[in-house]
Amino acid sequence: MRRRRPERTLRILLLSDPDFLPPDTLEGHTEEEIYKWKTEFDVITTLREIGHEVRPLGVEDELAPIRVAIADWKPHIVFNLIEQFHGQRSFDHHVPSFLELMKVCYTGCNPRGLVLAKDKALAKKLLTYHRIRTPGFLVFPKGRRPVRLRGFDFPVIVKSLSEESSIGISQASIVDSMEKLIERVRFVHDSVGTDAIVEQFIEGRELYVAIIGNKRLRVLPTWELVFEKMAAGSAAIATERVKHDVRYQQKHEIEDRPAKDLPAAVAASIVRTSKRIFKILELDGYARIDYRLSPGGELYFLEANPNPEIAEREEFARAAHADGTSYADLLQAIVDLGLRRKRWQ
Repeated sequence: MRRRRPERTLRILLLSDPDFLPPDTLEGHTEEEIYKWKTEFDVITTLREIGHEVRPLGVEDELAPIRVAIADWKPHIVFNLIEQFHGQRSFDHHVPSFLELMKVCYTGCNPRGLVLAKDKALAKKLLTYHRIRTPGFLVFPKGRRPVRLRGFDFPVIVKSLSEESSIGISQASIVDSMEKLIERVRFVHDSVGTDAIVEQFIEGRELYVAIIGNKRLRVLPTWELVFEKMAAGSAAIATERVKHDVRYQQKHEIEDRPAKDLPAAVAASIVRTSKRIFKILELDGYARIDYRLSPGGELYFLEANPNPEIAEREEFARAAHADGTSYADLLQAIVDLGLRRKRWQ
């Protein structure tokens, strides 16, 4: 693919968790080490290769360094890779809020969209109201013991209400009795440290749909999580090990790849539904919508992921590549969308 040069050189301040600030080279680092900061490395390296000035800044629990960097360096835009603030994922929306108060352009989703999408229960309520199919669900706050299911039956899957990246999810998350449900909810409360959401478990295929845009949306080819060597009795779900354990992925031949053999009606529904979800949840920039597709062809919304993983090897960038967009052009498009959206004007 031919890489186009940007129209002008930009000063780009890249915000990330301090633990994910990458070295200048991959040389001498193991695959496990690289995996932790692959997104930051890919974004910084590629933006510099196409001619931009990039200054990384680790942000943990202070906004002052951002203000100082903006005042001293005057970046044209902030590339926001922050996933948490002060150790809390639910605080991530405060960083783009601060950038808007500073009247600085930034990449990715706006604060309102982050709040709506990352509250999994609220997002499902909003989409159910708009007649988008979601699994039945119940929320059990920390300290509240499950009593019974209402509106749906076993099997169910138990997740953290607020954590992302499959944190706390394993094969044991799928339960088929009240006794196991109580045990797993307690695990989420005690070990993950968050409220628990209990969802009707949908057998079928796990699909990921990448979208890029502010008002005019582009839906990229549908991706699927595929298990070539799934252990007997295991369910095809994105557990924490499936998502983050490279050796486990290789051992069980787990990969995400273009979804094959989707009926034309289902493929059209995916595009139409994904655009509706993006707008209902007031997202912009770029996002990924996760679904389960039942054997009967029914599409169930699982969750929306604003500012998803955009390392070159991950599904978002690979879906863009399959649609004819190089990684450099994808990052440039994300930057351009951030520059065009000035919410304070």
